[in-house]
Amino acid sequence: MSAVAVRHYRAAVDLFSHSWTALRTAVAEVPDADFERPSGCTGWLVRDLVCHLVIDAQDVLIALVTPADTEPTVDAVTYWHLVEPPTGEDPLDALIPRLAAAYGEPRWLKFHFDDVGSAAGRAARLADPAARVSTRDEVLTVGDYLSVYVLEWTLHHLDLIACLPSAAGPPADTLAAARASLEEIAGTPFPASFSDRTALLVGTGRRPPTDAEKAALGAFAARLPLVLG
Repeated sequence: MSAVAVRHYRAAVDLFSHSWTALRTAVAEVPDADFERPSGCTGWLVRDLVCHLVIDAQDVLIALVTPADTEPTVDAVTYWHLVEPPTGEDPLDALIPRLAAAYGEPRWLKFHFDDVGSAAGRAARLADPAARVSTRDEVLTVGDYLSVYVLEWTLHHLDLIACLPSAAGPPADTLAAARASLEEIAGTPFPASFSDRTALLVGTGRRPPTDAEKAALGAFAARLPLVLG
């Protein structure tokens, strides 16, 4: 493997760890009463989002121990598909609030998230970033798989703090990396006047663009939101 490829894969692991550590820390610092506040995910409370993150962490653990010996079929960009906005009728989307409510007190949900989340973080650091894994009937390198989750974690970090203005946001480097990924998926850069956070929120439909932002987006505005699935 070339030195450039090694640096690329190592950077993916570092960004994954940084984004995941920041998100786990943010969840740990959410006061219990705020678990009943809305999140940035339509129809989900903060507790529902955290329950979803438990499942995401489990998915990371499963994928990292599902090796593949065939050539990659997707990378960190082509892994994603643009889909229709959620309607709330998806069975898993409906299941999440029931699972979250079953925890009862927020401390039990926090404990489970920290337990599984810590394991997912360790597994990512221990994995060979050049190895290949299988998930969703696709094959990709561990480095690309972890890059997928830099975008996922960063967006969900923004979801977590949507109604928690005093909470810490995602780190600057992971915001920048997530924006770059979204621009690659879109095949179009966001205006330079957009902050990374604005590009992610407006680009994925987490908030509507202002009139000035629509003007800056130009024809690109008609393609938004970019709903990832």
